[in-house]
Amino acid sequence: MVPLAVLLLLLLLVFVLVPQLHGPEQVSTPTYWPTDGWHNSTPEEHGFDSAKLAEALLTMREQNINIHSLMIIRDGEVLLDAYFYPYDGTTVHDQASVTKSVMTTLIAIADEEGKLQLDQPMVSYFPDRTIRNMDFRKENITVRHLTSMSSGLDCTSERDEETLNEMMTSPDWVQFTLDRQVIWEPGTHFVYCSPGMHLLSPILQNATGMTALEYARPNLLEPLGIRDVIWYTDPQGYNVGSADLYLHPHDMAKIGYLWLNKGQWEGEQIVSPEWVQDSVSVQMVTGGGDDYGYGWWVPKDEPVAYSAIGRGGQRILVVPDWDLIVVTTGGGFEFDEIEPLLIPAIVDLDHELPANPAGMIELEAALDTIAQPPAPLPVAQLPEIASEISGKNFSFDPNPLGVQKMRLEFNGPGEAIVYLLFTEEEQMVSWRIGLDGVYRFSPGDNDLPLGMRGYWADAQTFVMEYDEIANNGHIMLRMRFEADRVVIEGEEAAHELTLMFEGVQENP
Repeated sequence: MVPLAVLLLLLLLVFVLVPQLHGPEQVSTPTYWPTDGWHNSTPEEHGFDSAKLAEALLTMREQNINIHSLMIIRDGEVLLDAYFYPYDGTTVHDQASVTKSVMTTLIAIADEEGKLQLDQPMVSYFPDRTIRNMDFRKENITVRHLTSMSSGLDCTSERDEETLNEMMTSPDWVQFTLDRQVIWEPGTHFVYCSPGMHLLSPILQNATGMTALEYARPNLLEPLGIRDVIWYTDPQGYNVGSADLYLHPHDMAKIGYLWLNKGQWEGEQIVSPEWVQDSVSVQMVTGGGDDYGYGWWVPKDEPVAYSAIGRGGQRILVVPDWDLIVVTTGGGFEFDEIEPLLIPAIVDLDHELPANPAGMIELEAALDTIAQPPAPLPVAQLPEIASEISGKNFSFDPNPLGVQKMRLEFNGPGEAIVYLLFTEEEQMVSWRIGLDGVYRFSPGDNDLPLGMRGYWADAQTFVMEYDEIANNGHIMLRMRFEADRVVIEGEEAAHELTLMFEGVQENP
């Protein structure tokens, strides 16, 4: 697969950088600001082929790519706004590590206001904490080092961010991270370290007296017209600095548009142009794919584009020379899966294409198709074991999902119900399960939609699909029932996790 940076560079050379063919394209001064909503246009008005976009969307659906939404914005106008069943775009969506790009922005704004200092030692913002493993290197870690993932703290992104998972199981995330040993000289070594990014949130709160969300509303979100926001907190009440911010895709695009316009919005400088430039310039060489700025990923060698990227398919891609923003959300996919499908739709980025009514009809039909549920499948006769386990409780030892008890009920031909009791919960939750290939929806956390469907893979194995539709949590669970026991194996798409645990039937 050709990397995104290479494809963009090749296209940029063809459409933009070859002076004998075209003059360099510059980002124009906006004729309006999308504070209260984006303007729409046709793909052809911006050099895209609507029929090719329709083909790309249908192929994504046919290939079962787990994409939730796709927006393409050029010259400040939306030329594609697509939503894939089961996500319909009416709710906010988990940003995963796109949160890091927002968190570093808040730190920059607070620095410009004089609330904190980027080059101030990290530990100076925690005067009331006793910090282990203190040495001169830890004393030299600055806020700036945290924003560029170069703190030197003992942190690994291997094994699905093992250090992050250790932090999240600790009672105090901030103390866990502050206590880490320093194993590299600060500013010399890049390590993708979500715990280090999380420290930016308590630093901001300790410096301003406001949580990150409280500070973000008047200083970043509300000026851009971003009002519908969820931001989860750690056990001590700090907004998670590395993840768990939820925004609408349209509002994700506003963050990209703010960067495209060098930090300015409606005549107000929200964040300094110097920070915008520095954040998307290489601050740390990663040794891998893209390099890293301050919370943003930057292609190597040629800064054709830059991205805020979150696990599972969350992305804000900005291509300044094309005045282009691409926003995606997903439940576990890679941009490389959709990129080759979109490239053919780019026809001429220097000239408006002729109107294409037939192509627009195809595109509208494709947008409708991808938003619809699949046709219900015939429901096979339930195996004998379904009636044997129906209504019976199974208990579990501690496990990664935190499930203490489970009960399945198979009372109808097309649906089942699962009852689950989670650790530290007092009552079971119940969710309907579609047995015909179509999700049954229930309210999940913060009343965000949750979809469930399942089927019997064989006479003893029930497969249950759990989809946190506005999240990137998508888990397939295979439950094999034998006698009075059940063995559950699971795969989580966005986190690439596998798990296995067993349960026993109560009072068989």
